Amino acid sequence: SRTVGAAYTIVHRGEVVYTGTYGERNRESHQPVDEHTLFRLASVSKGFAGVLATLLEKDGVFSLDDRVVDHYPGFALKDSLSTEDLTIRHLLSHTSGLVPYAFDNLVEAGQDLHTIADRLNEVDISAPPGELYGYQNVMFSLLDPIARRSTGVPYEVLVQDKIFNPLGMVDASAGPVNLENNPNMAYPHVLTRSGYLPLDPRKGYYNVLPAAGVNASISDMGQWLLGLLGYKSHWMPDGVLDSIATPLIYTPLKWRYTRYWQPFRERHYSLGWRIYYYQGREIIYHGGYIKGYRAEVAFCPSEDVGIAFLMNSPNSLASRFVPTFFDLFFE
Repeated sequence: SRTVGAAYTIVHRGEVVYTGTYGERNRESHQPVDEHTLFRLASVSKGFAGVLATLLEKDGVFSLDDRVVDHYPGFALKDSLSTEDLTIRHLLSHTSGLVPYAFDNLVEAGQDLHTIADRLNEVDISAPPGELYGYQNVMFSLLDPIARRSTGVPYEVLVQDKIFNPLGMVDASAGPVNLENNPNMAYPHVLTRSGYLPLDPRKGYYNVLPAAGVNASISDMGQWLLGLLGYKSHWMPDGVLDSIATPLIYTPLKWRYTRYWQPFRERHYSLGWRIYYYQGREIIYHGGYIKGYRAEVAFCPSEDVGIAFLMNSPNSLASRFVPTFFDLFFE
């Protein structure tokens, strides 16, 4: 299937064993994708938020079981019991009980997170916190003001200091990219009648940094996977991998998301990560999509292997890439 640009990396037994890049950053300027080309990670950003929250908990900044109302003054949901009982862990596991994708329309309209959060008391609630999985970008991203209030440090600086810098993710950032300082960015593309058209890479979903605001190169993703698999022991304290690899809620995913993962037994969500049980093994996974971008990352601790795939013109290849890799690897 045709695509404008893509990159992938595979890590195994503590080493980056393969990195491949393909195609162009921008269909109009024809610059090639290389190992340091930035892509937007979209919802793959959620995995960084889950790890960051766990690191902050280890530092004693807050507990994941702290109540949101204690860290976010004025926070209110439609139901007072839900308001009182909601914890940081509920936010990061999509178990707030709010109807799925609450206020994504306002995110897409470019509204500021605080402005949107002030209206959460308008959103219908389908269950008490902790009982039902319902995917969220706004609720998930309340980690940003909570972490800032607890540390005094902006989210984009926290993720830089706690994750990107110690792991040697030299290209990565959170928030809109300054294209004059770093022109090596893959532009998102949409397919039109006259072919692929590049869009502005700085638009969309940067108002919800924990949910969708990270940018990274494929070189960065290799370092991220090595860190997650425990090869940066100076960085990852004991218990962080356990924390993100522990299922918190069952997720009834639609068939279209998992049609290439067969035979498929169970899937759960933890803290910014999906947990798949596939061919008798636990795979920790997340995908991301923002108009013109697809990102995929997955690792299997028992087999000591991980893979990431980034693309700047979505098509079905992104959905097939990771499960096909594991099929071949497990054989």
